[in-house]
Amino acid sequence: MNVITRGAVALGAATGLLVAGAGVASAHVSVVAPGAEQGGYGVLTFRVPTESDTASTTSVRVELPNLTSARTEPVPGWTAVVDRDPASQEATAVTWTADPGTGIAPGEFGQFMLSAGPLPESEDVSFPTEQGYSDGEVVAWDQPVGDDGSEPEYPAPMLTLAAGSGGHGHSHGGDTPAQHDGEAAATADASDDTARWLGGAGLVLGALGAAFGLVALVRSRRS
Repeated sequence: MNVITRGAVALGAATGLLVAGAGVASAHVSVVAPGAEQGGYGVLTFRVPTESDTASTTSVRVELPNLTSARTEPVPGWTAVVDRDPASQEATAVTWTADPGTGIAPGEFGQFMLSAGPLPESEDVSFPTEQGYSDGEVVAWDQPVGDDGSEPEYPAPMLTLAAGSGGHGHSHGGDTPAQHDGEAAATADASDDTARWLGGAGLVLGALGAAFGLVALVRSRRS
């Protein structure tokens, strides 16, 4: 096996691992919020894949850890409702419901964004979620990670928060939730740009792997 052939095999294997890893990561309902800090504000993105082969996802209900501010981003074809505690007016849950005849079809995933805060003063935050399907099935993603770190069958979306920088909570003076929403949206935009860049890089790697493989095949036939 010559150098080009070995390079093609190695690059192809690396690309395969990247794709496989992405598949595993997208198998469950998950939440991401780059840069989110304890006691701060951030944009939470809930990623919801449809695992059914025959039914579409038509509703997503996420429990919230009693947040002062919780604002949803409009999603075409979906309606969002934020539940609040009658006494404290803190947000306790948010539900996205698909319009009739729409939803997340089998083999697809959807993203739902929520600008929220202040986030809890804890390292990890759980967001138990119920995923409803068009055939009436409801899947509860609410199981905690095992004491040994093992992942359950239906894990609750979990977010790890960075230590607070001291500019959050009650120390932000005259700042308003709207100001924090704007900052969080800017962070989300930066995250989306990074994701697009990484996606483009992955495509380039895939193309290079295919090119190396083709060159190796031509040379082997000539020899």
